[in-house]
Amino acid sequence: MPITANDITRKSWLEVPENSDFPIQNIPFGVFLTRDHVVTIGTRIGDYAIDLGALQQLNYFEGIELTDDMFMQDTLNDFISDGKKTWRLVRNRIAEIFDANNPKLRDNKKDCDIVIFNMDDVEMQLPVLIGDYTDFYSSKEHATNVGVMFRDPENALLPNWLHIPVGYHGRSSSIVPSGVPVHRPMGQTLPPGETSPVFGPSRLVDFELETAFITTDANVMGENIPVHEAEDYIFGMVLLNDWSARDIQKWEYVPLGPFLAKNFASSISPWIITMDALEPFRTKGPKQNPNPLPYLQQKGKHAFDINLEASIAPENGEPTVVSRSNFKYMYWTMSQQLAHHTSNGCRVNSGDMMGSGTISGPTPESFGSMLELTWGGKNPIKVSDGTERKFINDNDTVIMKGFCENENIRIGFGEVSTKLLPPFARK
Repeated sequence: MPITANDITRKSWLEVPENSDFPIQNIPFGVFLTRDHVVTIGTRIGDYAIDLGALQQLNYFEGIELTDDMFMQDTLNDFISDGKKTWRLVRNRIAEIFDANNPKLRDNKKDCDIVIFNMDDVEMQLPVLIGDYTDFYSSKEHATNVGVMFRDPENALLPNWLHIPVGYHGRSSSIVPSGVPVHRPMGQTLPPGETSPVFGPSRLVDFELETAFITTDANVMGENIPVHEAEDYIFGMVLLNDWSARDIQKWEYVPLGPFLAKNFASSISPWIITMDALEPFRTKGPKQNPNPLPYLQQKGKHAFDINLEASIAPENGEPTVVSRSNFKYMYWTMSQQLAHHTSNGCRVNSGDMMGSGTISGPTPESFGSMLELTWGGKNPIKVSDGTERKFINDNDTVIMKGFCENENIRIGFGEVSTKLLPPFARK
């Protein structure tokens, strides 16, 4: 089935600002709360939020097999479960409805008033009920930098790293959408030179510049997903700030890996950008050497050219861009990650989220965490109010943005913006 929604010549009858992340060729999916406190599934064109539940009730999806309440829910899980054919049919239909040459909705003011909202008048919600969350560690540059800092520089990468997409299971209960503040975590740390730990606020709170992909129901328990089929089970992508407490992490992570240093908060952008929308931005990833085992081998373009940036805004200052990276640098692809994740028969469900791991590039300005950007705090970064940062301060806001662009079109993710508050105080 062709992806007619990607037609670069298509214009919308809704106004789209120049260089918007959300032209009519994007058509992401999300969940928002209206001014009347109605939660609905929606999409976005320009600076307009579109109520897909209302569109369905008004019969604009006639001819597409959907359950009666498909878009009148508070998560996208059921829609995602319907699979790739339905996603594409719905996205193509939305493109037709909002095409500049289609008067059906455009000239029906009554329907427009029900369906279309200004983005300023809605509140974005978490788009899916995330049952399980896995975070990978798939940037060779990031893994190498961390290995150099914490281990022998000659053996920065552990022996398994070039053979498997390393990952760990995270905590879905702590994932929040953009705009929801998070608290500095408390935890055990081992102060330098001491032999006994102390308990208190983390002093080394860090961001991690990541993306994440959202899956559909991929398999039954015991079944593996072949690498060449894996992309069929990926609905779309979001930006992810996977917050980290480096001092807690250093003390706790041996022998079982990340725990409380990572599960206190993860922030995501609220619009899921579909893999269909990202199709024009496929590219080849880094050469893999040694060649992966047969179940992970793939040919062709399975990486995506997504520009990424992270900024820090102090409480009374403008944002300062501290990192510019690109998703195409990732050593392991999303399809390899999903194939490996299910290689032992692990079940993957609709709404599961898989984090990329910190996305660091080959140059210092493309490193994806403060740990790397300041090299463990040795090289502080100056922000807009003149103060310096080794890690993230209380009341700083971390803002991450992402977009794809070629000579024809720009497809963006919007942003994930999160303020770090002091430790939670019980009343």
